[in-house]
Amino acid sequence: MRNVTLNYADGVSRSFEVAPGELILDAAIAAEIPVLYQCQSGSCSSCTATLASGDAQTRAGASSTLLASEVAAGTRLLCVCEANSDCSFDVGYTSEAGAGVAHEVHAFIDSIENIASNAVRLTVELAEGEWMAFRPGQFMQIEVPGLGVLRSYSPSSVGTDLPKMTFLIRILPDGAMSNFLSTAAGPDQVLKLTGPYGSFFLREEKKRAPHIFVAGGTGLAPILSMIDTLRQMGGRKPPMLLSFGCATPDALFCLDDIELRKQWLPTLEARICVDRDPLEGMHHGNPVSALRAGDVTPDTVAYLCGPQVMIDAATRRLIELGADPANIYSEQFTPSN
Repeated sequence: MRNVTLNYADGVSRSFEVAPGELILDAAIAAEIPVLYQCQSGSCSSCTATLASGDAQTRAGASSTLLASEVAAGTRLLCVCEANSDCSFDVGYTSEAGAGVAHEVHAFIDSIENIASNAVRLTVELAEGEWMAFRPGQFMQIEVPGLGVLRSYSPSSVGTDLPKMTFLIRILPDGAMSNFLSTAAGPDQVLKLTGPYGSFFLREEKKRAPHIFVAGGTGLAPILSMIDTLRQMGGRKPPMLLSFGCATPDALFCLDDIELRKQWLPTLEARICVDRDPLEGMHHGNPVSALRAGDVTPDTVAYLCGPQVMIDAATRRLIELGADPANIYSEQFTPSN
């Protein structure tokens, strides 16, 4: 047996035994160790951890979303990783955050609002007696009625809005959820939600540090949840920069919501970006190009949500400006049909 230790961001460490050839995540779940996960197949990054000591490698033949450079730097996906010796891992969340367990709830559709040329705001209300606790930034899986397929969305709402939850959803040509919302969905229709999932969420232990949020398209949803959570926290509010963009002005949404938050939060600055045909006051370019010298301090915390190409570019740019890579958190939004 191998002894594996998880070191959490709050200083807590938990150890458990892993048999030779056993997947580390499977052993952690069996030992009731706090750990975040979702797909259990290497196709998401919820169970990402950094190898701190020992030898642990991806199981031969297993698929993984990790780049070779990430593996070389010690990043592992626990769901497809085996321990070849006693080893320890650092995870980027607290032991309390890892203790959350995903579960299934039912919710009624409250409203579907067109908010842009290719986006809607879906508001649901949990069925009586059901509850869904989540951290701002995490996502839910919603089953498309009649098809049985799942789509993942992060709430733009916060915990205090429960039992109501809101989601910003991009409408895609012939998309499963898009077709349902456009042609079949109506008030009081029942949806099945499972969650919460994901290791992308607001790090409350860093709430006093300067914050940068970079959002592309409906990647704005979890960012709004984070900003609202920071607003509700007591004490001094940190400096916050939101860089949000879409391809064209007609694809933008929630601009009134952003303006309202700027009124509530004098420490919040917003830069609205479009790739083409900018209107007055808009930045001509993507949300990454709007980042400039002076935005970043050594203790800045950054949250990035949008297409992978945007996340990669934003990460590089923030590091160039002086951000600590350990303080950059991201979630890729991938359109699915």
